Amino acid sequence: MPDVPALQPLPRKESEPLRDYALRVLRHNIVSLRMEPGRMYSEKELSDALSLSRTPMRDAIQQLSHTGIVEIYPQRGTAVALIDYDLVEEARFIREALECAVVRLLCRKIAPEEIKELEGNVQRQRRCLMLNNLSGLMTLDLRFHELLFRFAGKLQCHEYVVNMTIHMDRVRSMALKAQKTHPFVQQHEALLDAIRAGDGETASRLMSQHVSGYLVDRDALCQMYPQYVKNA
Repeated sequence: MPDVPALQPLPRKESEPLRDYALRVLRHNIVSLRMEPGRMYSEKELSDALSLSRTPMRDAIQQLSHTGIVEIYPQRGTAVALIDYDLVEEARFIREALECAVVRLLCRKIAPEEIKELEGNVQRQRRCLMLNNLSGLMTLDLRFHELLFRFAGKLQCHEYVVNMTIHMDRVRSMALKAQKTHPFVQQHEALLDAIRAGDGETASRLMSQHVSGYLVDRDALCQMYPQYVKNA
């Protein structure tokens, strides 16, 4: 098995269980493509790369396997699954349904200090865009959507979305690297304007366009990354 490329660790949150930390770091590295689709990894290699014991790493891998993003082969290791466009589309469907509902709810109940926190996030997105910091941009994008669920009081729904939409997030990461323009920062601004105005209909429509706009079509994805796509 070839050497594992350097995985990007993340700061561990205060009192965060090691299993949850391992899961969060693996998700991050899968979405960012540091853990490449189709590549095989061993539990020990991943544990050593993150300076963790094998038990929390094993638990994290097991949970990821339930979403289909990794495939466990006994006595051989764990493979990051190739991109399955059927799962990507299902993830988009789930995310669109839940996030459109969330922004409609926020249009009725969001607090001024919550608007201010979203505004700060979008300002940092603009700075990342100016500096071509795509990794920072992706992190802030994910945080923006997490804040929407948090302010709506729907964090359990957000956890469900995170578990399923990892398939979609990989495609979004690829699109971010391939595209020369990144309109989703302006889309976040327009969404925020609609939420601030309490316009649920417009916010829902903008969110639907926003979620679908992340995706490149399958043919384009297969041309850019044929080695990463199932049945390319």
